[in-house]
Amino acid sequence: MEELLSKYSGTPSGLKRGDRIKGTVIEKESKKVVIDIGGKGEGIVAEKAYQEARDYIKTIKVGDEVEAMVIVGETPDGLTILSLRTAMQDAVWKRLEEAKKDKKPLAVIVKNISSSGMTVDVDGQFGFIPSTQIGKELKKDLNNLPGRHIKAIVIDLNRNERRIVLSEKEVSEAEDIKLIAKAMEKVKDGEVYIGKVSVVANFGAFVAIEVKIGKDTIPVEGLVHISEISWGKTENIREVLRDGDTMPVKVIGKKEGKLSLSIKQAKVDPWDAVAKKFKKDEKYKGAVTKISDYGIFVSLEEGVEGLIHITKIPPGMNLKVKDEVNVIVEDTDIKNKKISLGLVLTAKPVGYK
Repeated sequence: MEELLSKYSGTPSGLKRGDRIKGTVIEKESKKVVIDIGGKGEGIVAEKAYQEARDYIKTIKVGDEVEAMVIVGETPDGLTILSLRTAMQDAVWKRLEEAKKDKKPLAVIVKNISSSGMTVDVDGQFGFIPSTQIGKELKKDLNNLPGRHIKAIVIDLNRNERRIVLSEKEVSEAEDIKLIAKAMEKVKDGEVYIGKVSVVANFGAFVAIEVKIGKDTIPVEGLVHISEISWGKTENIREVLRDGDTMPVKVIGKKEGKLSLSIKQAKVDPWDAVAKKFKKDEKYKGAVTKISDYGIFVSLEEGVEGLIHITKIPPGMNLKVKDEVNVIVEDTDIKNKKISLGLVLTAKPVGYK
């Protein structure tokens, strides 16, 4: 990015560094976003600017209007280099304001502990939980908190001063902790429950299951990491899960009073049936999911992808993500969950095997 800035410093488009401009998303790829900025041409978000806003980029789609900040007015190629940092922060603060109004618990990551309290990461912003707002159970093990995910409620918010104050105690001590601990003892690895989503975050979702103790039913919460949501790849968790959603979940771990759950493992692994469903030399239809330097990945069904190696793609054939293609299975490796594919062509180019 620094190299781009030094190389392209001119602004013949009339735009200059720091300008804020609105535009429409016209292309979204794995490493860049292209934005139509009206009569001024096209803008691009890439490299460092893409990485810093990647969580926000997951929430936008082609056709959305966004506000961006100009980094380079115009390159020799006629592009404007943009940043979505401001738009990302606007979205985060709007979510924080709504959470404070509704007294909705948020998922945060503990960063540091001090005598006065703890600093936490709240969707990329720094928040603070005073020691008086930390529940009794967490206070027993403060030294092991950094890096852990916890839930807290926003109790004070001021964007101008960049102040976010939260309370963990208002969440943890709202329930009878002893009853929850007793219920946790009854939960066993491998058991499947019906879970209900309580909080969705970028890294996963907190899901509550119900455990019977005598005549009582006690809700116990666990975390479903984003990698445990689907057998396929989950790009934007909020497009898949919402607060209040219910689904079967499988217990995959218990450690230090924390429950790890999985949505995908409560279902059948699609690779268990790959050998029967996708046979060698048979033809199938799939959709392009990813384009890399060494080939194209094609989804045959949820959680099952195959690779068309770059050497098997005819010169001049330009495929894009979401394109439907007809493929033939050349080889399957069930143990390593790999399928080698070839393209089904209506005409065979010279030299193509």
